[in-house]
Amino acid sequence: MVITVTSVLTILRKVIDISIVWLMFYIILKNIRNSVKLTLLFKGVVIIIVLKIVSDVCGFTTVGLLLEYVIMYGPLALIVIFQPEIRNILEQLGRNQLLGRHKVLTVDEREHLVYEVVQSMDYLRKNKIGALIVLERDISLGNYIDKAKKIYADLSSDLLISIFFPNNPLHDGGVIIQGDRITCAGAVFPTSSSTKINKRLGTRHRAALGISEETDAIALVVSEETGRLSIAIKGELFYNLSIDDVRMMLIDELKPKAASEEDDLLEEEEIYEEDN
Repeated sequence: MVITVTSVLTILRKVIDISIVWLMFYIILKNIRNSVKLTLLFKGVVIIIVLKIVSDVCGFTTVGLLLEYVIMYGPLALIVIFQPEIRNILEQLGRNQLLGRHKVLTVDEREHLVYEVVQSMDYLRKNKIGALIVLERDISLGNYIDKAKKIYADLSSDLLISIFFPNNPLHDGGVIIQGDRITCAGAVFPTSSSTKINKRLGTRHRAALGISEETDAIALVVSEETGRLSIAIKGELFYNLSIDDVRMMLIDELKPKAASEEDDLLEEEEIYEEDN
């Protein structure tokens, strides 16, 4: 077999072509996983496709015809309905690093982050001072940072407390932390329209849930009325937590993905050994 320059270039083009397609699938699936709404949408599409296959195999003419119309006109309806989510994904592709978060924290930096945040929340809850603190992860919060008051300061509990202290011009909005630095204050986030959230909870809790639905950020809330602590993660609000609960959840959520997977494997091995 004679290998020519043309054949090498042809193989190289095919490899690049396939790599680009896989990269597109990776980016799409990554954004779907980090958005609660898009995850539900993806599940719905999968269910419709499965039903279509079942109807074809079983010969369900009426069901198959209806599903054909859904598949034919569904994409246009989805583009209209989920236009904000699609726009956010395109914006994130322009802002994000393709292969992960902006800064991977060391063990010491993570411990410092958790300590300072927990210390500030403990003070704020005892004095019933309302607060909203958002920790950026893989998905960039640049569009919210652009509209807020820039700080770019080293993280400390004293600075967080002073930002949310009553009558401070910045205390009404949220604080965004990137890595181990306070990037901005007075940030405004989208409020959740979920019907599951308690009607007695205020704007801070709805904003925390809203940003956790749109991104993979961790949103921490201190209630101004009760001093109770809450955390919103992946579209779910954990309400009325103790300070130790907050600390443990932060430690768990801020672990690098590889470390979290290793911990899960160790837990499974321990359970298996106990059963045997």
